[in-house]
Amino acid sequence: MASLVKPKLLLLDEHTAALDPKTAAKVLSATETIVGRDHLTTLMITHNMRDTIAHGNRLIMMYEGRVALDIAGEEKKKVTVEDLLAKFGQATGSDEADDKLLLG
Repeated sequence: MASLVKPKLLLLDEHTAALDPKTAAKVLSATETIVGRDHLTTLMITHNMRDTIAHGNRLIMMYEGRVALDIAGEEKKKVTVEDLLAKFGQATGSDEADDKLLLG
């Protein structure tokens, strides 16, 4: 519904968080179709590391209210979940890149 009137920025805040994996995959597929078809600039917030890698052209991770990681282009296409967690740990000096970031 948020895309019926073309927004300048489509905000998706955990739009698959409460869904089972099969339904979440359908929602993400529909999202990609709509965003691509309508050329929408979109900000998708998620804690699912696999989804952050699979969707979009830029990945930004926040830590304590600041950008800790900003990955785009070829680097984003090649990154794995393990790489992402390691880079996050290096960037923040934190060991919070553990199982709680993998949930989702």
